[in-house]
Amino acid sequence: MRWLLALFFLSFVTVSQATAMEPMNGKVIEKILVLKSAHQLQLINDGKPFKTYRISLGKRPQGPKLMEGDKRTPEGFYWIDWRKVSDRFNLAMHISYPNISDSARSRREGVDPGGMIMIHGTPDTEENPEHLFHTLDWTDGCIAMRNMDMREIWNLVPDGTMIEIRP
Repeated sequence: MRWLLALFFLSFVTVSQATAMEPMNGKVIEKILVLKSAHQLQLINDGKPFKTYRISLGKRPQGPKLMEGDKRTPEGFYWIDWRKVSDRFNLAMHISYPNISDSARSRREGVDPGGMIMIHGTPDTEENPEHLFHTLDWTDGCIAMRNMDMREIWNLVPDGTMIEIRP
């Protein structure tokens, strides 16, 4: 009986979370597309951009991430695999970098591919107000956006969503 009750509550929580993640007008986000050269993050629905945001990238935005510490944002196909509330960057969603290709390349080259690549908000303190960061490439390889935009992404994009990062 306890298992049945637990299963009921688990299915209720799952349905509640799925409803909370469903975007406006019943549209489901199929994929996140990042266009590094345009500094854009697009939410894709039905194969078309549903919403577009301005983003900041790593301090060296040209080219794919090659190794830990190179200040580059990766390029390729990944997943949003978990999320957290961040003291420094408000909300943060983890990108599944490195993928198999990234790992194989780094093994061949004998380098550490790095990790902890996130889509996240920006600092917002008296010393570092949010508006200072909006048009700069300032991260160590992450994708950053205004906090109000990050809150919207957080609510629209479920874990498990594909993210494609293009040059």
